[in-house]
Amino acid sequence: MSLMDNGLKYGLVTRILHWGIALLLLWQVGAVIAGEVLGETPFTDAIGSTHKPVGLLLFVLAVVRAVWGLLNLSRRPRAHTGLIGKMAVAGHLALYGLLLFVPSVALIRQYGSGRPFDAFGLTIMQGGHEKIEWMTKLGGDFHGEFAWVLVAMIVLHLGMALVHQFVWKDGTLKRIA
Repeated sequence: MSLMDNGLKYGLVTRILHWGIALLLLWQVGAVIAGEVLGETPFTDAIGSTHKPVGLLLFVLAVVRAVWGLLNLSRRPRAHTGLIGKMAVAGHLALYGLLLFVPSVALIRQYGSGRPFDAFGLTIMQGGHEKIEWMTKLGGDFHGEFAWVLVAMIVLHLGMALVHQFVWKDGTLKRIA
């Protein structure tokens, strides 16, 4: 299997990034739902403590995925033509945008809080400065809400993958699976 995308299927790097991001998003959403359903327990505290580091990893992978997608733009499998193709492009751009926006506002909120942020044994942000209200408000107002919009977009993405596979039978799912 080629590392690069080609006109028929996605390459190994695209596939690893796609499914890695999917698994990490599933972890994030599952942890949030578990916290909402179960409340504060040792289990939900343990998985909840991974939210910020995994969010940072998702952000980094989303940036890499976006850059990789741009580098492979001329090699990627072609979308449908007409309105369906335009909707597919718009949907993918919205997914990329949300994958970048949701963690970005969380990072802005973290910085504005004045608290340090350590992930994977690294200091990502130093703490100690005064709280910056507009930054914490931005993250508070948009992170969670747009995360749920992202979840809705993922559900639509999955639904369309199933339409491609079982209704249109056009082999789209094979290109990324």
